[in-house]
Amino acid sequence: MSAQELITEHLDLWTSATTHTTNGRGNSGKTELVGLQKLRELILELAIRGELIEQTPENEPASLLLERVHEEKRQLIHKGEIRKTRKLPSRLEMETPFGLPAGWEWAQLEDIGRDWGQTTPDQTISYIDVSSIDSTRGTITEPTLIPPTEAPSRARKIVRKGTLIYSTVRPYLQNIAVIDREINPKPIASTAFAVLHPIAEISARYLLHYLRSPTFVRYVESVQTGIAYPAINDKQFFSGLVPIPPLQEQYRIVQKVDELMALCDRLEQQTSDQLEAHETLVDTLLNTLTQSENATELADNWARLAEHFDTLFTTEQSIDKLKQTILQLAVTGRLVEHENQADSNAEDLIAMASEAKENLITEGKIKRPRKAKNLTQSDSSHRLPDGWRRVKVRELFQLQNGYAFKSSWFTEKGTRLLRNVNISHGYIDWSEAVCLPETMASDFERFELQRDDLVISLDRPLIRTGLKYAVIRDCDTPALLLQRVARFQQYCDVVSLGYLECWLNSEMFTNSIDPGRSNGIPHISTSQIEALDFPLPPTNEQHRIVRKVDELMALCNQLEKRLNQASKTRYQLAEGVVEGALA
Repeated sequence: MSAQELITEHLDLWTSATTHTTNGRGNSGKTELVGLQKLRELILELAIRGELIEQTPENEPASLLLERVHEEKRQLIHKGEIRKTRKLPSRLEMETPFGLPAGWEWAQLEDIGRDWGQTTPDQTISYIDVSSIDSTRGTITEPTLIPPTEAPSRARKIVRKGTLIYSTVRPYLQNIAVIDREINPKPIASTAFAVLHPIAEISARYLLHYLRSPTFVRYVESVQTGIAYPAINDKQFFSGLVPIPPLQEQYRIVQKVDELMALCDRLEQQTSDQLEAHETLVDTLLNTLTQSENATELADNWARLAEHFDTLFTTEQSIDKLKQTILQLAVTGRLVEHENQADSNAEDLIAMASEAKENLITEGKIKRPRKAKNLTQSDSSHRLPDGWRRVKVRELFQLQNGYAFKSSWFTEKGTRLLRNVNISHGYIDWSEAVCLPETMASDFERFELQRDDLVISLDRPLIRTGLKYAVIRDCDTPALLLQRVARFQQYCDVVSLGYLECWLNSEMFTNSIDPGRSNGIPHISTSQIEALDFPLPPTNEQHRIVRKVDELMALCNQLEKRLNQASKTRYQLAEGVVEGALA
C-alpha cells in the first residue's frame, strides 16, 4: 500500500483519534489530534526506512557517496579547517534499528558532516537560540540582533546557510532546524545546539526528517540524562546512527515528505475547523439553557438540545461543558420544578443560621466576626426563584483555617495531618501522609476532622481535574487540619452537603475566586470565600436538586466512559495501522 493510500483509506481514523486536556475550571482546554500526530510519525518512519518512495536501481549507491564524504573530510582535516573526528563508539559495535534497502548504508552523524567552529562575537550578530526555531517547519524565524557587548556567553557556535542545528537540551521539544537562507549580520548559534553541516551535497532536510523520526527519538531517549531538563551531549548526538540513501533518493524523499506533511496540515486545519464549529454549536445551544427566562422556555430549549444529543456530545470538552451547564442550572434554580412551600423558604434558614451563630458567640465557642467588607459584587445576572435568597457565605458558614503545625513535629506514625497535597477533586489521597504523635494530637481537638466535613485547598485551588476540595470519609479519620487547608463549618444544618458541592463545582464559584500569590503559589483566603454570594434554596429543594444533579451526572459519566473507550479504540487502531505499515 502506498503512503498516499495509507492516508486516504484510513482518513476517518487519522482525523477522529483525539484526546482532550482541560484546565482547572473545566470549561476550556485543548483537543490534541493524536491520530494525525501518529500519521506524521508514520510518514517520517516510512521515509527513513526507504518505504515511502520506490527505489531507482540506476542511482549511485550510498557507499560511493560516503566514500566522497570521507575523502572531503580527510582533506578538510589535512588543511586544518576542521578537527580530527571525535573518538566515538564504533558504528560496527552499535545495533542497527532496521534493515536497509539495496544501495543504502548506515553511517554515524559524525561521519557525514562538519561544524564551523566557535568564536567570541566582536561585532553585532544574529543570535540563534531555541526561541528562534520554528519547530513545526524546521526553520529559523527571526534571530535576535545583539551587539558584542551584550552577547551571552552561550553565543559561540558559527553556522551558515545549509547548517543543521539540534537542541540537545529537552530534545523532546524537537527544536531542530536547517538554516535555509543567508542571514546578516552573521549568525551565531547557542552552545545548546549540536551543529552539523552536511558534506558532499547530502540533504540537510533529509537529515532533519530523520532527527524528528520515531527511530531517532527512541535513540535519544535511551541515552539522555536528567528528568526535569533531560539532555544529551555532543558525543551522544554525533554517535547516533543514520540511514543514508543514494543522493538523488534523498531529495525525492524530502519532496515526498514535504508533500505529505502539507496534506497533513490541510487535514489538521480541516479537522480543527470542524471541532471549532462543533464547539461553537455546543456553546450556543447550552447557552440557551442557562439564559432561559422561565420553565417553559427552558423545557423548549432542552427538547431542542435532546434532539441532537448524540451528535452534540461527542467530545470530552462538550461533555465537560454539559456538566457545567447542569451545575449552573442547579445553583440558579432552574434544574427542577419549584413547589409551593409556605412552611419552608430560605429566609427561615437564614434566620436559623443567624440565631445559631449568635448562640455560639454567646457560649464563647466562636468569636464575633469582624465586620467584613464585601470583596465581591453581588451576582444578580439571574433572578432567583421564589423562596430562594442570595446570601453571603459568612452568614451561613465559618471557614476554619488549619493549624500551622511545625514540620519538626512530623512523624511517620500517629494522627494524620491533612495537607493541601492530600486533597484531590472530591476525595483525600493519603499517599503522601505525614503524622503528629498521638500524645500531641489531643491538644488540637479543635482541628480534628469529622466524617462529611468539606475541606478546600487554599493553595492552587484550581487544578486540571477541577476544584481542589474533598469530603471527609470514615477512612480518612482520625486526622487534623493543617494550614493552607480550610474547613466549611455551618452554624447550623441549613445547607446540604450535596448542594454545597454543586455550588463549589459550578462556575458561579470557580469563576468568582481569583487566586493571588502567597510565596509564589496561587492562593485564596477564607475571607475571599466568606464574602462570596451563595444562592440558598429551601431545604427540600436542595435535596431534589442534588438528586437531579446526581442523575444527570451519572448519564454524563456514562457518555464519557463510552467516549473514552471509543477514543482508546481509535488510538489502538491508529497504532495498529502504523505497526502494520512498518511490519
